[in-house]
Amino acid sequence: MSLAKPAFDKRKLWPWFVIAATFVVTAMLLRLEGRLWICACGNFQLWSGNICSSDNSQHLLDPYSFTHVLHGFLFFWLVALSIKLLFKRLRAQWQLVLAVAVECLWEVFENTDFIINRYRSETAALGYNGDTVVNSFGDILCCVVGFMIAKRLGWWRSFIVFAVLEVVLILWIKDSLLLEIVMLVFSIDAVRAWQMCR
Repeated sequence: MSLAKPAFDKRKLWPWFVIAATFVVTAMLLRLEGRLWICACGNFQLWSGNICSSDNSQHLLDPYSFTHVLHGFLFFWLVALSIKLLFKRLRAQWQLVLAVAVECLWEVFENTDFIINRYRSETAALGYNGDTVVNSFGDILCCVVGFMIAKRLGWWRSFIVFAVLEVVLILWIKDSLLLEIVMLVFSIDAVRAWQMCR
């Protein structure tokens, strides 16, 4: 008696093709915006820990990568909420596609002259010149990691981890995802002065 192998469902590959295509399109858009592939210094590093150096946002990962992990948490919450309200049956792979697409859109928007100049004028990131493509890819991957962690933890535990990571970032680099959002929108002089004393 022979056991037949179950047929492979090609539809399961589509989300991964869409994610790969999203990365390619994002890289092209970032290059069109003038972003370099890697640091202008010509080196590739996995980690750059000094946020006050010209290497910040130029290598694969840096302390701000953790804010992109938190993006993943936020996107998990938004996707979970939208599933309850709108998309009753959005498969897990397509949920991830949605999170990656939103993060890629943010990376492209974050590297426009408008946002770069906003970071320079309204936050403590005075010398910020935008991300390299490699750094943007690192940020997107961190978002994916955050999304997967939040999905595994569920709503309440992910909220606790989010809050703890926010506090750790504030103590470590005097910045966090929520502080970044506040400073980009409102720009509080006292916060900026506190952040400048790093």
